[in-house]
Amino acid sequence: MMSPRKAAALRDGEGDRSLREHLIAAAGRLMAQRGTAGLTVRDIAREARVADGVLYNHFAGKEELLALALHTHVQTVERELDEPPIRAGSGTVEDNLRVYLARGLALHAAILPSFAGLLAQPEVLVRFANLPNPVAGGRGLRADLALYLRAERDLGRLAPDANPEAAATMIIGACHELLLPHLFRGGAATGLEIPPGFVEDLLTTVLNGIGPAHTP
Repeated sequence: MMSPRKAAALRDGEGDRSLREHLIAAAGRLMAQRGTAGLTVRDIAREARVADGVLYNHFAGKEELLALALHTHVQTVERELDEPPIRAGSGTVEDNLRVYLARGLALHAAILPSFAGLLAQPEVLVRFANLPNPVAGGRGLRADLALYLRAERDLGRLAPDANPEAAATMIIGACHELLLPHLFRGGAATGLEIPPGFVEDLLTTVLNGIGPAHTP
């Protein structure tokens, strides 16, 4: 039978959700609203409308709860973004990569404040890393993009000796490079402006390379 405390915490249409799931969702909401810096067990308990000690009945500790909440938060952010119109053979490779890059930047800008708040809590990040990848159907952004590029190469729309993994690493790495230094300096990723020409210059470099022009 559901306890009175659990019944109170899960009212307002949440009766089909377990208390464990309710606590993860509550922590995820706080991450989305304010990041993870300074987030306490008491904060999460208040958001979930339970006593502080209830959290320890369902998780090994705060670190496990935060890792699971971060995983859920990232999945939620990805679902809220438009689906990338990437299908091998459709449109142009350049346009598809432009959309993919814009989506990757938006995803990173939305989730990195939560990661930055956990830099002083490495155990949370280790637990998070041991969970299935939360984006791109469990593949992760880099592997998902490499899969797309391999398909385009197989269709002959990329050079036969193109390296999809290296290209995907360049593109996803550019998302990290643009945002991480800003966060480490104490800034917020929200409202971060993309430098003029950033996307086009990156795509030109990926698609055309940096070697000298071939002359017959």
